[in-house]
Amino acid sequence: MKGMNHEAVAKTIAEALGPNNLLSAAHCATRLRLTLKNIDQADLQALDDCADIKGTFNANGLLQIIIGPGDVNVVYAKLIELTGTGAVSIAQANEQAFKLKKQNPLTALVKILSDIFVPLMPALVAGGLLMALNNVLVAKNLFGPLSLSQRFPGLTDFASIVNLLAVAPFAFMPVLIGMSAAERFGGNRYLGAAIGMAMVMPDLVNGYAVAQALADGTMPYWNIFGLQVMQAGYQGMVIPVIFVALIIAKIEKFLHKWIPRSFDFTFTPLISVIVTGFLTFILVGPIMRIASDTLTGGLAWLYETGGFIGAAIFGGFYAPLVITGLHQSFPAIEIALIADIFRTGGDFIFPVASISNIAQGAATLAVFFTTRDQKQKGLASSSSISALLGITEPAMFGVNLKLKFPFYCALIASALTCIFIGLFNVRSAALGSAGLIGFISIVPKSIPPFLMCCALSFAISFALTLLYAKKQLHQVATESNSLETTAAAAETKPAATAAETTATAAAKMQPASAAKAKGTLLAPFTGHSAPVSESTDPVFAGKVLGDGVIIMPEGNRAILVAPADGVILNVAETSHALALETIDGLEILIHIGVNTVKMKGNGFRPLVAEGAKVKAGEPLCEVDLSAILEAGYQTSTPIIIVNTDDLSSMNIETGTVTAGQSVVISYEKL
Repeated sequence: MKGMNHEAVAKTIAEALGPNNLLSAAHCATRLRLTLKNIDQADLQALDDCADIKGTFNANGLLQIIIGPGDVNVVYAKLIELTGTGAVSIAQANEQAFKLKKQNPLTALVKILSDIFVPLMPALVAGGLLMALNNVLVAKNLFGPLSLSQRFPGLTDFASIVNLLAVAPFAFMPVLIGMSAAERFGGNRYLGAAIGMAMVMPDLVNGYAVAQALADGTMPYWNIFGLQVMQAGYQGMVIPVIFVALIIAKIEKFLHKWIPRSFDFTFTPLISVIVTGFLTFILVGPIMRIASDTLTGGLAWLYETGGFIGAAIFGGFYAPLVITGLHQSFPAIEIALIADIFRTGGDFIFPVASISNIAQGAATLAVFFTTRDQKQKGLASSSSISALLGITEPAMFGVNLKLKFPFYCALIASALTCIFIGLFNVRSAALGSAGLIGFISIVPKSIPPFLMCCALSFAISFALTLLYAKKQLHQVATESNSLETTAAAAETKPAATAAETTATAAAKMQPASAAKAKGTLLAPFTGHSAPVSESTDPVFAGKVLGDGVIIMPEGNRAILVAPADGVILNVAETSHALALETIDGLEILIHIGVNTVKMKGNGFRPLVAEGAKVKAGEPLCEVDLSAILEAGYQTSTPIIIVNTDDLSSMNIETGTVTAGQSVVISYEKL
């Protein structure tokens, strides 16, 4: 196999960056991390066209160029030599990039929300589409005076089950969010799920009925040492659960650091849950209730006194309110408006919500027609339908917020269209699905202008997003951790791996019959294995470097062991990653944790050096897992077969695994 021409690759990179544009350069186990004076000056297409470069993306001001293990350090040295740029550490590169491009608080919040909600998208998409199906089955005046289930009684129980399945992901959303958010903040996902379950226990007043219980004076209270604490649930809430998950993750990491290992397993979960639980019901809940009441009262005042201008402002801000979950308090206002319809004229919130949801759905649909990322296209197709029918969370968190510009285009469309909602004083006489079929809830005389506004909102949002996407989608999608297209392009390039440039003792050890050999890789850690596509690192999740698994290790400290017999090709300077070549020629990359290169070696003690021959199960590195969590990083560890193309088949085993004993990958070579 032909080896990589490292000098030629370095020269290509230097020319693509532009003259005097490189401020500093660093590298990790797989990629160059470059700080540029002006990212727009760089020829990113030239980098993507290079056969030996597996992909590029710009993250937080750092241009990351994916080279691969074993080659990246050589290309890095050649690049430093060619450009005369000073070598810096990863931390210094990050600091320089941050100074050049500081991330505003809104962008940081959007990134956190996207990280939390993207794993939840399948459940939310399913729930949204099922809810739309249920609305079709039970909505009156959609196919005549009677609903389908009334016209065909045999559909009644079917619709009931569909409704049950549709409501479940949203009613128990705090459990899903608690699980995902706790992991995002470096805590135990199951502790996050546990605190989410506590927030929706049936012993509490359902979150949707809290306002009514307070108004009726029927809200029950706990007496905690003289302090009256509401027994209120959090069904459908978002921000309170995220904040609670952050609290429990911080407490857990603090306790891992200070509680002795012999007591850690028992007392860390206990203390984390009980402290967070009391803070949830005593402090977080009441604060969020006050914020919600203040917001809803202000919205009612804005709409009633501001006319069409107030409607436009409300329409522009409705989707951000959905992000916070504060829109869950609106039904309290809507029910009151509908109950007194002869005085109020009906509910003004429902029409605005419908227009906003349609705008978000149209923007997502425009992404479907423009993106080349097949994974993103699939999510956009289903979530756009869900949003158009009234459930926007999958569309917003899975697509629009991730790419940013579709979300903003939808906000503009919603604000402009709601001017006409205000001018025509469109009101609803009932609650329902706030989307395209929402006309069945509108006051009859307002149905024609409502349908006109639906069409207008769709057209403006779709057109704006489509026009912007034609110029910007590829760049923005890359910046938003969407590397599927890059991975697909990489698969068509000639293979170039560490084994092509490094003559190792393993090549001499390889038997003549190994070309068609079958083999296995053992778990390097004790813990839980999952497909590498579930990694939160886009490079590994996109399989840019190859296919494999991730291991979520258990405990506070662990010993990383060799997954197979072979030779160590490379040990990262920061000891967070290493590469080895197995006896039958597979190149394996093991990357301990996510972004752990930033720890600068803290928490890692390598037990082998480059060139060492190892046996399966032999210790390679001692890892302080609690230090990784305390630093705010994840411990999930990718095990990647870099030369996946050399395999005719590969099977991944998921579930609980034991270091050095459990098989995580079985394969057959070509």
